[in-house]
Amino acid sequence: MKKLLANRTNHSHVIEGGRGRGVNVWDGFSHRYPEKSGSDLLNGDTTCESYTRWKKDVEIMGELNATGYRFSLAWSRIIPKGKVSRGVNQGGLDYYHQLIDALLEKNITPFVTLFHWDLPQTLQDEYEGFLDRQIIQDFKDYADLCFKEFGGKVKHWITINQLFTVPTRGYALGTDAPGRCSPMIDERCYGGNSSTEPYIVAHNQLLAHAAVVDLYRTNYKDQQGKIGPVMITRWFLPYDESDPACVEAAERMNQFFHGWHMEPLTKGRYPDIMRQIVGSRLPNFTEEEAALVAGSYDFLGLNYYVTQYAQPQPNPYPSETHTAMMDAGVKLTYNNSRGEYLGPLFAEDKIAGNSYYYPKGIYYVMDFFKTNYSNPLIYITENGISSPGTENRCEAIADSKRIDYLCSHLCFLRKVIKERGVNVRGYFAWALGDNYEFCKGFTVRFGLSYVNWDDLDDRNLKESGKWYQRFINGTVKNPAEQDFLRSSLSSQSQKKRLAC
Repeated sequence: MKKLLANRTNHSHVIEGGRGRGVNVWDGFSHRYPEKSGSDLLNGDTTCESYTRWKKDVEIMGELNATGYRFSLAWSRIIPKGKVSRGVNQGGLDYYHQLIDALLEKNITPFVTLFHWDLPQTLQDEYEGFLDRQIIQDFKDYADLCFKEFGGKVKHWITINQLFTVPTRGYALGTDAPGRCSPMIDERCYGGNSSTEPYIVAHNQLLAHAAVVDLYRTNYKDQQGKIGPVMITRWFLPYDESDPACVEAAERMNQFFHGWHMEPLTKGRYPDIMRQIVGSRLPNFTEEEAALVAGSYDFLGLNYYVTQYAQPQPNPYPSETHTAMMDAGVKLTYNNSRGEYLGPLFAEDKIAGNSYYYPKGIYYVMDFFKTNYSNPLIYITENGISSPGTENRCEAIADSKRIDYLCSHLCFLRKVIKERGVNVRGYFAWALGDNYEFCKGFTVRFGLSYVNWDDLDDRNLKESGKWYQRFINGTVKNPAEQDFLRSSLSSQSQKKRLAC
């Protein structure tokens, strides 16, 4: 397992800053709705400035002995006006060439994401982005340019990050860019229909993804690389395991959460339960489109953070307050019918309520994908936890909570590989360093390395980074007997040494 490990950072918008690129939808969103971008009302204009400090980031990866680095290309940095026909920014291409070359010099494998939500704003303004089928050709042209430029060096391509996220958060709730939703969901949304648009956007994402995969397989097979999408995953447990309705709700939620995209990717059609409930609001694939979408991946990237309890809840469609996420007819909580929480605190939220994490959920998710989707090649492309941005430097660097989170999840990941034979080829921790976080601004820290916001050259491994470094290096004499649950902070003497 240790040879499969890698480390990752966040995508371009939250680490690079705005210098040297065109405006994207998250720029527009965070400036238009600063209160939605984090309670600190800040944005990603500057963040940790990896655009100018990428050499330092590569040094930290070298210190970690990371074997891989997942990052995304900023579409608006390469094509500022969205369409290739309007001109390409050579400075943007040069930046990514330098980064990729530096990684390869350190034997770090680049995993490159083409689209991580930062659509050029001009395409949103012209035709509402993924709400219109025009996006398919523009995304294909952008990908074609990237394959030509970087395909000789990049052998692992990700088309779209978290297919579930933009349709739901960007077009149903309006909490993410571009910020569309029905008026009664959030009056600040500049337009939208939360009952219909998420399904259209998801459909166009699948078609755009499949078109790019087909392009890569047809025109760039000589590059001998692999390509696939990233799914956000979550496990769902019955709120009351003795109640058949709760068991059914958990199963139904799996289909709406995972099957929404995986059924088209494997069978060329949406799940039967979705077609029954959503009806005419759910688009259809033509025979040609279904053939293009089905099997359009060489691997799957799976992101996992939390698990939730599921119980039945009436679907209010049609109503002015309906969103696509209500169609499953499920209420999700972090506590069950006995009032028990899933596990340790994941994130404190005084408004929406606290969330909790469940390490064994990663076991169930991996087994679910193996069993239901023909044992695909899998990379864990995100797994991590935040810490409060209010912590002082000493507290932030001690970082025991992140060690416990990563350690416990890696334990269950190893367990499912050994017991169930899941084909997991690599693991990327989220994230390499602290940065601007979507919808949270700088109020949280996700990094294995500490970034000093008053001096961006001050970037150093936290204790979690040092623990991860030891984990990658396999410092124990017998890795087969390594106790993955034992954190390096377990002894009282260690805790005393790190006391602030």
